[in-house]
Amino acid sequence: MAPGPLKTDMKNLITVAIVDDLRSTRERVADMLREEPMFKCVGSFPDAVTALRRLPKLRPDIVLMDINMPGMKGIECIRRLKPKMADTSFVILTSCKASDSVFDALSAGAVGYLLKRAIADELVPALREVARGGSRMTGEIARKVVQRFHAKTEDPDTGMGLLEELSGRQKEVFSLLARGRLCKEISDELGISIHTVNAYNRRIYEKLRVHSRAEAVAKYNRMI
Repeated sequence: MAPGPLKTDMKNLITVAIVDDLRSTRERVADMLREEPMFKCVGSFPDAVTALRRLPKLRPDIVLMDINMPGMKGIECIRRLKPKMADTSFVILTSCKASDSVFDALSAGAVGYLLKRAIADELVPALREVARGGSRMTGEIARKVVQRFHAKTEDPDTGMGLLEELSGRQKEVFSLLARGRLCKEISDELGISIHTVNAYNRRIYEKLRVHSRAEAVAKYNRMI
């Protein structure tokens, strides 16, 4: 299903909080948000422990979370916050691109994974996508997800495996979804209608027994 419309009127600002031990990153992100009329920065925290205490009261729409911070790590913070903040979308914003960190973050409840060096080009589009109910990953991270996906399908010890569960076209669509592509972008790239893309999405989710792109990627990680 295609993401819903993005509410941009002043009464429905998308609230965002930042958790990062680097002051320069927090200030840079806050400055970018001030330039976007649909977003409002409602909190900026230097560590996970402070965020764990303060965020449940703020309940922002989106939390940008670093991974490697002194004390509690960002992924553990998300794991603890998610049960208390079911309506909040957590997006990793980090310099860490290790595969294990990517999948641990998705399993903990993150719906996106962005690298800090891509902030200038990808942060605002990613926040817009997440605000619509979608998910987003830096291209380099998405490729890691796809590589692990294909490694899984080729493993002879997995029984049926994802290769036998998904058709070739479904795997193609799933790969583009994992890269953060919108349904319209997938439609244009593959030369098929949005209705067909949505139909493929439904079949992929049915076969993986999930309800969203983020759940599909996270479930794949748990199956490895």
